[in-house]
Amino acid sequence: MSNWNDPRTTRSPFGAGPVLNGQAAGNVVMDQGLRRYMLSIYNYMASGVLLSGIVALLFATSGMAAQVMATPLRWVIALTPLAFVFAMSFGLQRMQESTLKLLFWLFSVSMGLSLSAIFLVYTGPSIATTFFATAGAFAGLSLYGYTTKRNLSGMGSFLTMGVIGLIIAMLLNLWLQSGPLALAISALGVLIFAGLTAWDTQRLRDTYYYVAGTDMMGKVVIMGALSLYLDFINMFQFLLSFLGNRD
Repeated sequence: MSNWNDPRTTRSPFGAGPVLNGQAAGNVVMDQGLRRYMLSIYNYMASGVLLSGIVALLFATSGMAAQVMATPLRWVIALTPLAFVFAMSFGLQRMQESTLKLLFWLFSVSMGLSLSAIFLVYTGPSIATTFFATAGAFAGLSLYGYTTKRNLSGMGSFLTMGVIGLIIAMLLNLWLQSGPLALAISALGVLIFAGLTAWDTQRLRDTYYYVAGTDMMGKVVIMGALSLYLDFINMFQFLLSFLGNRD
């Protein structure tokens, strides 16, 4: 008499790997590897955000931010993070993983210096409230991107074009100084980077199956953390224009 609950009665088809609790052992190993890979991305991303937050707070409370932001040096601080992003993106193939990690931490510090300006404009409680609201939204959107069976690649292309349009609108509003346009830009920014959070998560999840076991995986983890970091910070900044109370 057979025992239906005995795992020894489960047999693998010819040519297949062993089965563990009804799931191929190879799939179990792959799933565990995927979880470790995604967890590494989230750990780097969260650590980068935390580092930026600490640097921003210290730079603002020291009084140095108010002094520096009143000089042309503010443009250097604002553009330095962008320089790091370009360096990491275009130097990905040539750089060692250790170099990429160093640039990621330097990027996080430079972003902290740039973000210190928000402490000169908005109240601390409203910044904290917006941060936690963004964190909750980011977690939900990233979870959706990770678990959904829907292919989001088409949405990603549309949102990428949306970012370009958003940048053009922001540059235009530097000249127009229109309040309603600024509000519309902020609303679109929140929606665009919310969508990019889900898309980037799915893209990174699917990338794992191409880089698992290769020398590129460590680099992809760092670049993945950078992508999610940018999604989070941009969504936070646009949302702050709605929820933030000005000093």
